[in-house]
Amino acid sequence: MGYIAGVDIGNSSTEVALLRQSDSEFVSDALYRTTGLKGTKKNVPGVIKALTQAAKKANIDVSEIDRILLNEAAPVIGDVAMDTITETVITESTMIGHDPSTPGGVGVGTGTTVEITADMSTYSTDESIIFLVPESVDFAVAAEIINEWTDEGYEITGAIVQNDDAVLINNRIDIDIPIVDEVSMLEDVPRGQPAAIEVAPQASGKTIDELSNPYGIATVFDLSSEETQKIIPVARALVGNKSAVVIKTPEGDVEERTIPAGNLQIIDERGNSIGVPVDEGADVIMDAVMNSWPVSDVQGESGSNIGGMLNRARGSMAEVTGQPVESIEIRDIMAVDTLIPQEVEGSVAGEHSMENAVALAAMVKTQQLPMQQIADGIEAQLDTEVIIQGVEAKMAVLGSLTTPGTDHPVAILDMGGGSTDAAYMDEDKHIKSIHLSGAGDLVTMLIESELGLDDRDLAEDIKIYPSAKVEGLFSIRQEDGTVNFLDEPVAPELYGRTVLLKGDGEMRPVPADMSTTEISRVRQRAKRRVFVRNAERALNIITPTDNIRHLPFVVMVGRSALDFEIPEMISDAMAEYGIVCGRANVRGMTGPRNAVATGLVLSHIDGGTHLDFEIPTELSSSIQRTSIRTDGQ
Repeated sequence: MGYIAGVDIGNSSTEVALLRQSDSEFVSDALYRTTGLKGTKKNVPGVIKALTQAAKKANIDVSEIDRILLNEAAPVIGDVAMDTITETVITESTMIGHDPSTPGGVGVGTGTTVEITADMSTYSTDESIIFLVPESVDFAVAAEIINEWTDEGYEITGAIVQNDDAVLINNRIDIDIPIVDEVSMLEDVPRGQPAAIEVAPQASGKTIDELSNPYGIATVFDLSSEETQKIIPVARALVGNKSAVVIKTPEGDVEERTIPAGNLQIIDERGNSIGVPVDEGADVIMDAVMNSWPVSDVQGESGSNIGGMLNRARGSMAEVTGQPVESIEIRDIMAVDTLIPQEVEGSVAGEHSMENAVALAAMVKTQQLPMQQIADGIEAQLDTEVIIQGVEAKMAVLGSLTTPGTDHPVAILDMGGGSTDAAYMDEDKHIKSIHLSGAGDLVTMLIESELGLDDRDLAEDIKIYPSAKVEGLFSIRQEDGTVNFLDEPVAPELYGRTVLLKGDGEMRPVPADMSTTEISRVRQRAKRRVFVRNAERALNIITPTDNIRHLPFVVMVGRSALDFEIPEMISDAMAEYGIVCGRANVRGMTGPRNAVATGLVLSHIDGGTHLDFEIPTELSSSIQRTSIRTDGQ
């Protein structure tokens, strides 16, 4: 027999370790993106690509691989369940607060909204007026009309402009008024209604303070305490803006309607059930999960947001596996409190309000994982024996022990895209492992939602790369405040922009309104809430004493162990318990990558020269091959 390949199918990437049997030496490895949802038949093309790459590196044909070993791949599906999805949050007001880059004037103005082309004679000089300037009216004409009305004794207190003309109008009028421009849907602004407009001083760097305060709005419109409660979402959505408009609309114009977050039912293996309201937050949910451990299923309340989220997870798995929905079980959930920008209905400029939410990653288990379908698909294409070899976390232990300086007892953390796996090998080489939902993909989802990106690729880059501000053609200021001077000038279009430092001099710009401080705060908070918390949860479960303090060594493997800040975050957390924690260097050459693929091969050849002990029989391939043969393979 010539070559054996171990294949680790992950949520985001598929890894291969290739061993030559004649001398039990690893001759190559490979990495390729996972095709399809992990643990489904769509993984086959990605596995074939990875095997082909590994064979090419070893200067052999892929047909020379005699046996392929697969890990058991459990899929993880992530989603976000809102605490309260507010379809409409305003009952008696509409608002504009889109923060144009160049508003005009400064201060607060109140009055009645009037089309600038209206007949002057139909209005009284006793009422204050805020003009609405549509795109059909030139800025010079608008300025002339404002001056004309002012000369006739009318009190003009502000203007709302459709074009980007605020500064141009402000420079041509004889009075100082706040002007907000770039309101694309000006036709939706109600005419003849009480309104308040505010523009903060541009040079000072300050933001508005009257219309972002519910009591300030109450003062302007003389609201009752009940009305003030309803206006809170308006004020929240305007916090941090440099300009804003609030318009009081007739009662009943806009209605409030919400979808309940719903309740979770967490069922343990004894059949006991615990109900948890989602709106109580992630901490309460995770306490209930751990109090019910091990979990046999998680269900969501019918007709609620969480019910819909979990039903989507079950439906997705049922579709890709061909199994009935009722056979799909959710064996673990990872809940994280977050904020999500929700569009404010009743607004006319695309305003958003940050709403509380709970992000969830669900570990989905079917009655029978479709791994055999994957194995059959690979066999059909390569005409090579394929064996489903072992549990990811246990294989990762064997691979990690090829790291120089490690020995058992040892615990490993395998942090990938969809799941956090942990395993512990004791002095007698017995292994206990756990497979938990929540890892890199959940962090990406949190970053995307909290920054309001609607761009998964950009969120992934923000997770992976540090940010910086381009301050000059030859200098950037990194997010930690240090200034770097460059040998080559940056591209002119990046000047003054916030960028991501992708390496080799490549810079990716991010939306103009994001600062390095905001990006690093959101990114680091997401990583701590997912990786650090899940690491502690996993290690507590697999520790023989159920006490993380009793672990001597922790080795980190997987894609996330390559991150520029996650290992340090986890090491700092482990240091509080007196634990030695660091990245693996599998086989002394691949770093934290390739642990599972390497472990799969080691379990098949019983260690050879790569480990200083004999592979435990429960991890060797002989027993598993026998069981597969009795199934008629």
